[in-house]
Amino acid sequence: MAYRVSITARAERDLAGLFERIGAEHSEKALEWYLGLRESVRSLKEMPNRCPVTPERAQLRHLLYGQKPHVYRVIYRVLEKEKRVDVLHIRHGARQKFTPTDLD
Repeated sequence: MAYRVSITARAERDLAGLFERIGAEHSEKALEWYLGLRESVRSLKEMPNRCPVTPERAQLRHLLYGQKPHVYRVIYRVLEKEKRVDVLHIRHGARQKFTPTDLD
């Protein structure tokens, strides 16, 4: 059974900021990369537990997207009872570890 993928307001802001930072509106290659990221996020509906647990918090997982030096972390939680994936935060992989307050 597929999970429902829910993108939080925080993650939507992250995506909107990323869209602007990479210039996806003006570059076909950047737009293609961005759409690939979105598709990767949607792919969490199938087997969301395939991605590793984050080192910062055992209840969260992260999907890595891109190639060095442009790797992004999609941080999410899986709610098994609800069959739902909540995408919480999307950030560049080179940033310092996130803390729970980053999710506010």
